[in-house]
Amino acid sequence: MLGQASIPLVGVVDAMVIGRTGDAAALAGVALGATVIGLIFWSFGFLRMGMTGLTSQADGAGDRKEVEALLVRGLAIGGAIGVLLLALLWPLRELAFAILAGGEATTAEASGYVTARFFGAPAALCVFAITGWLFGLGRTRAALTLQLVMNAANIVFDVVLVFGFGLGAAGVGAGTAGAEWVALAAGLVLVTGVAGANPHALARRAGRAALFAPAAMRRLFAINRDLMIRTVALLIMFAWFANAGARLGAETLAANHVLLQFVNVAAFILDGFAFTAESRIGQAIGTRSRAQFVRAIRLTGEFSLAAGALMAAAFWLLGEPVIALISTDPAIRASASLFLPFAALVPLIGMPSWLLDGVFIGSTQGRALRNAGVLAAVLYLAADLALRPLGNLGVWLAFSASYLLRAGGLALYFPSLLRSFEQTQAVARPGAIA
Repeated sequence: MLGQASIPLVGVVDAMVIGRTGDAAALAGVALGATVIGLIFWSFGFLRMGMTGLTSQADGAGDRKEVEALLVRGLAIGGAIGVLLLALLWPLRELAFAILAGGEATTAEASGYVTARFFGAPAALCVFAITGWLFGLGRTRAALTLQLVMNAANIVFDVVLVFGFGLGAAGVGAGTAGAEWVALAAGLVLVTGVAGANPHALARRAGRAALFAPAAMRRLFAINRDLMIRTVALLIMFAWFANAGARLGAETLAANHVLLQFVNVAAFILDGFAFTAESRIGQAIGTRSRAQFVRAIRLTGEFSLAAGALMAAAFWLLGEPVIALISTDPAIRASASLFLPFAALVPLIGMPSWLLDGVFIGSTQGRALRNAGVLAAVLYLAADLALRPLGNLGVWLAFSASYLLRAGGLALYFPSLLRSFEQTQAVARPGAIA
């Protein structure tokens, strides 16, 4: 949970640093730019999610060689995709801003932010793979260290580039990109300590044939294909949410972005339980233990519900002071305060969807995740269109409903997932790393 809580602090710091300048257009630009980066970078979030499920299952089965090979594959794929994204910076950026609404000043700020962030793409995607691998092994302290290093670097870079050099939204983007490279360096040190050798040595030890064995690559890409479709569907929902705010003006876009920081904090903290479920459920599948599978769901579900209720209460009571801390603009503060109750409800109504994500990711049930994600996205878009006459109230009503839609779609698949288990004797794990 501590590691997860630190992840959204990157976005919170970005919003706070630019928000304290009092420039509404710059804050709106960071909001729009962050949406673009999220849509593009997290389209490859399977590098984190697929890595966790596959690693935990290999570790549960005692297959040390496959655990090591998964790390090398993830880094190779993440680095290659990151370099490709950087090469495609111009067309991807222009296409994104042709689709997403934004005034001239907002788009100019967002363009600078996005351009700077793309230079961190190779590092960001490799960090996805490292984080997923660490979660799969249950090495949450190492993952926490990685996130804390990234956050510390991001704070320093943002403050220096924005307040020291006056670079505005572009400075925020450059600061975050620089922090991603620092995080990659730290991540390579951490995984070397966990695996007992650096990734290059692991690759040489395994050999090219084992690393890229056809059966292993087919499984990896089959799971990742479904996870990518699911992730893109959910990212479209968030991009649509940001675009809905942009249609209502820069102040509404900025206010919604401020409130989205509450949502991100809730999502990442409660995902700590979901990631625990991923690891434990992957272990249960590796050992074919139905009892372990059910126990992991029960315990993470109980803790998720309690934590969600506490966070909802905290957001409700402390939300307005936090809004004032993030932004100095009176209009942005007033708009964000008006819709704060919706953000405060998200930890409760979003908890089931995040937990079920963990259950199905740990089970490597990509098809169910894909179908539920696409269905939720289609129904969310329909709801938002129907509620447009209500303005920003309709935007938040549809957004809130999207979490219930996501949970409902996965709940339809849960009985068959449970039935797929046969109670067997847990097997030994002679070669497990964790």
